[in-house]
Amino acid sequence: MSLFRKSLASLGIGSARVDTVIKHDVLIPGDVLAVDLQVHGGKTSQQVDEIHLTLCCSYYEQVAGTDESSKEWVPRICELANWALPYSFTIDPHDIRHFEVELPLPANTPITIGEAKVWLDTHLETPAVMDPNDRDSLTVRPEPLMDGVFTALELAGLRIRKVICEALPDFPLPFVQTFEFVPVSGPYHGRWRKLDVVAYRGDGELKLEFGVDCRLLDMAGMMGSVPQRWELVLADQLHPQQAGEQVLAFLDSHR
Repeated sequence: MSLFRKSLASLGIGSARVDTVIKHDVLIPGDVLAVDLQVHGGKTSQQVDEIHLTLCCSYYEQVAGTDESSKEWVPRICELANWALPYSFTIDPHDIRHFEVELPLPANTPITIGEAKVWLDTHLETPAVMDPNDRDSLTVRPEPLMDGVFTALELAGLRIRKVICEALPDFPLPFVQTFEFVPVSGPYHGRWRKLDVVAYRGDGELKLEFGVDCRLLDMAGMMGSVPQRWELVLADQLHPQQAGEQVLAFLDSHR
C-alpha cells in the first residue's frame, strides 16, 4: 500500500464507508429497530474498532432573543439512545461486510409528525482522522393506546392543528411532544379554543396531560378563555378503543 493512499484514507478520502439499511419503513415506540449495517471497503485496507449507533430527535427550546424583551425558538438535538457494537475487524479494499442488528426503540420516541424528526446516526470508529458516518431518517407512528386516543378525539370532532417537541425542565426527557387539537365540530366546538395533549409512557401505563383553553363570557359579556390542566393515567392492558372511550369520558366530566 502506498504512503499516499494511506494519507488519503486518514483524511477520509477513499476510505471505508457505512450504509445503514432500515428494514421497516414504519415503526412504533417500543418496536425492535432491525437494521442491516453494511460496511464498504475503500481503496485501502482499514481497521474498524467499533460501530456506534445513536438514535436522535429534534426539539425546540425558547431562549432570550437579541433584546431583553424578545424570545426565540432554538433547535436542539436529543440523543434518545446509544449503542456501541464491539465489532473489531479489517475491511479490505472494495469488500462489503454485513452486520444484522436489532435495537429496541425507546417507548417515548416522538411521533414523526409536523416538525418532529427522528433519525439514526451510524459511526465507524477507525484510526482515521475523519471517521465514516451515515444518517437515516425514521418514520414513527403512534403505538396502539395513543392511536386509540387520537382516533377517539378525531371522532369527537377534534383535529390536530400543530405538533411540536419543546424543552421542558424537570421532565424525564429534556422535552415533551405536544399535540394541539382544535374542535371543528361535536360537543367541544364552541366550548374550547384548543386542547393540548402530552403523553409519557411509564412502567405499565400511559400518562396523559391535557391542557384546555375554555371559552367563557366575563361580566361584561366579552368572550375570553381560561386555561385548565388535567391528568389521566391509562393502564397498558386496555384495548385501544377502551383507551379512547376512557379519555372522552374523562374530558366530558370536565366539560
